[in-house]
Amino acid sequence: MRFTLITVCYKAGEELAETVASVRAQTHPHIEHIIVDGASPDEATRAVLQRIDDGRSILISEPDKGVYDAMNKGLARATGDVVGFVNAGDLLEAPDVIAKLADAFAQGDADVIYGDANMVDPRDIRRVRRFWKGGAYHRENFRKGWMPPHLGTYIRRAAYQRFGGFDLRFRIAADYELMFRFLYKHRLRARYVPLTIVRFRLGGASNKSLKHIWNANREVLKAWRVNHEPVSPLIMFAKPLRKLAQYFQA
Repeated sequence: MRFTLITVCYKAGEELAETVASVRAQTHPHIEHIIVDGASPDEATRAVLQRIDDGRSILISEPDKGVYDAMNKGLARATGDVVGFVNAGDLLEAPDVIAKLADAFAQGDADVIYGDANMVDPRDIRRVRRFWKGGAYHRENFRKGWMPPHLGTYIRRAAYQRFGGFDLRFRIAADYELMFRFLYKHRLRARYVPLTIVRFRLGGASNKSLKHIWNANREVLKAWRVNHEPVSPLIMFAKPLRKLAQYFQA
């Protein structure tokens, strides 16, 4: 089974090198790694891109319209049976993560498989600040503000071919909208595996400030509406409460 891992970056410097090393350390033999850089202007990132340009990864470096546009560019180049994302600065938790996911997909009972994620201090990747437990899959949990951890979720490429990629109308929560569209609206088969898949740095766009958090949760409500699914506006408050609980699971 072939996996495509997509890494998007902009001015990532040596953090990109750390991510590439964690991908190349995987024991699973069939991995395609696509790196999509937004034409980073800094010397540090360009030096890393030059250093890793050895034929083992597919490199794209050009201007984009943001992180989700970059992710869509990666999806357009993907050829693997299963696709996952490992953003610059994030690490696969262990060298056998992809091998274990391959075993899980080989059972043939799921289009989407997700696990757990360690959310770490952006300055010290060894320090876990939050633990994101995926938990057993129940479709109705979306009504409680739940979603599987995006960077801890792997999806068969056929699903993207059938239902599309990230909706660029969403600036902060396009990952939520995609998960919602795939799992809730189109009812893809999903399964949780008790495996910590990724270690990723806190500080994404949806967590930068109270304003960003508010806008992200407005987009959660928008995701239901653009997919023509009814939901209470109170879902805007359910997702932040779930995030708060993650601090006590670390």
